[in-house]
Parts: sequence; C-alpha cells; structure tokens
Amino acid sequence: QVQVVESGGGLVQPGGSLRLSCVASGSIFTSFAMGWYRQAPGKERELVAQITSGGTTNYADSVKGRFTISRDNAKNTAYLQMNNLKPEDTAVYYCRAGSSIGMNWLGISYWGKGTLVTVSS
Repeated sequence: QVQVVESGGGLVQPGGSLRLSCVASGSIFTSFAMGWYRQAPGKERELVAQITSGGTTNYADSVKGRFTISRDNAKNTAYLQMNNLKPEDTAVYYCRAGSSIGMNWLGISYWGKGTLVTVSS
C-alpha cells in the first residue's frame, strides 16, 4: 500500500509565497514521478507541475516563472514552492505519485487528499 500526504496549505495575500510538501510512504519506488495538481470549486482538476525521478520538470503555462517543483528522494518527498501568488491560484492542491516515462503517467497512480491554498487580501 502507498499513502500520499500533502501539507503546507493556508491563507496568503496576493504576491505572497507558500511552500507545499508531499510525503509518500509504503511500497513506493524512488523511480516514481511526482506531480502537483489543483482543483478550484466548480472546475476540473488540472496539472500544475510534475517531476521525474531524474529531475526533469514540466509546468502549466499559468505557473511558469512563479512555481518550482523539487524532490528529495531520500525522504520520499516532493515540494512545490509557490511565489507571487495570485487569487486565481486558489484551489485544493493534490499530490500524485506514480510511474512515468518522461512526462507520461503509466500504470497506477497514488493521490493525496489535498491541501487548501487560499490567495486573498
């Protein structure tokens, strides 16, 4: 069994910064890719950023230049550093862990329950 747990969400003012963490535990592999997704009320879940086991990254156009995804394989942890936050970034952020070839997800993926990020003055 694999469990994925996010943390670090909260309330921040526009222009502020926040750092999210995602810890994976159980029968996981260091070769797993990690990704961050988000879902705002009434909208579809969308990809924010992903990172392969080798450190290759991919970002949604809406967050390029503002967000940075990273990982610490020894700790089975992925991070999302969010800078210059905007109100439209408000959403529940979910972590995903699973196998991939490049940016393409394969097989079973494991999801966390999400952490809420609210950007408002």
